[in-house]
This record gives sequence, structure tokens and C-alpha cells, in this order.
Amino acid sequence: QTEFKNRGGFLMKKTRSEEMREQAERFHKQHPEIWDQFVRFTRQIISRGFANYSVNAVFHRVRWEQDMGGDGTTQFKINNNYAPYYSRRFMKMYPQHDGFFRTRKLTSEEKPATHLPELGPDYFDG
Repeated sequence: QTEFKNRGGFLMKKTRSEEMREQAERFHKQHPEIWDQFVRFTRQIISRGFANYSVNAVFHRVRWEQDMGGDGTTQFKINNNYAPYYSRRFMKMYPQHDGFFRTRKLTSEEKPATHLPELGPDYFDG
């Protein structure tokens, strides 16, 4: 992988954005049912006539549905960092809904990767 400098002149091999995208893709492969719910709930809100909607609201609905079907303690968690990647993926796969989720420039594109493991339920006190 090529090294490059961000605006601050910091040399990076991988950006934080690339790192988070890889994590989101890994999660997506491990939990395809989350994508299915995301698409279903997004289509529901589109069918109600909304021209735009919050990806975070859809993510929270997915969380609610997942939590209601789980035991509340051993269930995987859906990282907030995945939301921008899910919204962009939806609009890429369904181009007729391009712009449904309002997106911003990913500030993580200017930051170096952390190379830290993702935090999971085991990282927090019960």
C-alpha cells in the first residue's frame, strides 16, 4: 500500500477511514441480517414519502429489533462507525435513492489508522 501525507504532512500507510471501512465490511460479512434489516427499514421510510432520513435513526431501529430478539448481554453490538458506510452502500446499491441519506466528507480520510482492536461488550464493565 502506498504511503501518503495528509494535509498536516503526516505520513500514513492507511487512513482511519480505510480501517473503519474494513471493519464495517467484516461486520457486514459476519452479520448479513443487519444489512437486510437496514434495507427493509430504509425502504419502509421511503415508502412513507420521505425524501431524506437519518441513517442513525435507521441504525437505532435495527438495534432495537436486534435487542428485542436477543438476551441483552451476549448479543453483538452495532458500531456507530458503520453508519456512514451502510448509508453509502445503500445509495450505491439503489442509485434511484441517491441522496436519501445526507452524507458529509469523512474526516477520517485525513487521519491515520489507529490499528487498535474494535471495542466490544467485553471492554466495558457490566
